[in-house]
Amino acid sequence: MSPDLLMIGSFFLALLLGVPVAIALGLGGVVGIVAGLPTVMLATLGTNTYNSVAKYPLIAIPLFILTGLIFERAGVAASLVRFAQSIIGPRHGGLTVVAVLVCLIMGGMSGSGPADAAAVAMVMLPSMRKAGYPPPFSASLIAASSSTAILIPPSIALILYSIVVPGVDLRALFAAGVFPGILAGLSLLVPALYLARKYGWENPTDVERPEFWPSFRAALPALFAPVIILGGLRSGLFTPTEAAVVAVTYGVIVGCLVYRNLSLKDLYALVTDAAVTSGVVMFIIALAGIFAWAGTTLGTFQHLANALLSLSENSWVLLGLVMVLVLIAGMLLDAISIYLILTPIIIPLMNHFGWNPVWFGILLAMNIAIGQFTPPVAVNLMVTTRIANIRLEHTLGWAAIFIVAMAMSLLLVMLFPAIALWLPEQLGFVVGEW
Repeated sequence: MSPDLLMIGSFFLALLLGVPVAIALGLGGVVGIVAGLPTVMLATLGTNTYNSVAKYPLIAIPLFILTGLIFERAGVAASLVRFAQSIIGPRHGGLTVVAVLVCLIMGGMSGSGPADAAAVAMVMLPSMRKAGYPPPFSASLIAASSSTAILIPPSIALILYSIVVPGVDLRALFAAGVFPGILAGLSLLVPALYLARKYGWENPTDVERPEFWPSFRAALPALFAPVIILGGLRSGLFTPTEAAVVAVTYGVIVGCLVYRNLSLKDLYALVTDAAVTSGVVMFIIALAGIFAWAGTTLGTFQHLANALLSLSENSWVLLGLVMVLVLIAGMLLDAISIYLILTPIIIPLMNHFGWNPVWFGILLAMNIAIGQFTPPVAVNLMVTTRIANIRLEHTLGWAAIFIVAMAMSLLLVMLFPAIALWLPEQLGFVVGEW
């Protein structure tokens, strides 16, 4: 058996046996080295794991994870919900609009779908249950809406993509994710509003409308967070990595001094939680370095890319196949693992067909976002169903509706790259040819 098959086969076998993704990646890389390279090459294991994480932009990942935890625990979601309710007002489907809108704004703070889902679900699910929405519907809508966090900057997944794909400007990626993220949110609202009116959920006469100005003042500190991050990046005041430091500092100020829901003891617990989560992420990235080095040295990734190219020379056919492959991966793996495993295979295809790397990165992110609420794994859906105290299988019908809706927005971005590339181009960021 060839070293390529042994490496890929051992990786998938380890996954099927329930081995954690990080260990499976490292094990696959070791098998590839032993099978196809001199045994002395095992001496590179330490160097490869270190080189994988010893990258300055990766500092942003633990900091943005901490930012998301701070805003989640600071009570930001509750203030945003009241503000959104004051704008939307009492109407059939009003709470669905509030849920999607708050998820989009929270995505601009956390960069993480599960964190977004947890924060919004804690606040929105009781209100939606009281208004007559079935809990499986509410859990599915919030899980789908919170998946836009992977698109709305600062996205942890886009940070990793900018590191894996050489020469991609992270600022351009952040800007490129804004309109596709909003489009994805709007695509979810269409079926949500239709279903709310069809079944008569949320009687407008039973819903209290918060006063606008008090709720606006309460939400203003939270609304400033995305503005500070994007404004600083656009002005050149700080780099994306420095933006993560600014976001943490601002979150601490808002949580401790403005909302006053955080104490020094809480901050210690948040830093501990962020360290544990970041450790898991960095461990995956470190051991993925072994897999990536072995696959590159053996030529495995190029061989897989050539196999895909042999299926068709039509760029649209190959793009469709890649999207299906990423969607299936998104149903089983987390976003970080998908980028680390699939990007080395996809880069040769991207170069061969001349796909714009910024646009393509957004397509990958949108596809992975769909996977975050698509069973069997569906990390966002697991969070919301646990909070709603319902079984995951009860949400399958509702989730399928939102999967189709977001797939339509993905198709639009595929057909019209300007949806993603117009904003970064107008802001003067490097987006390449398209």
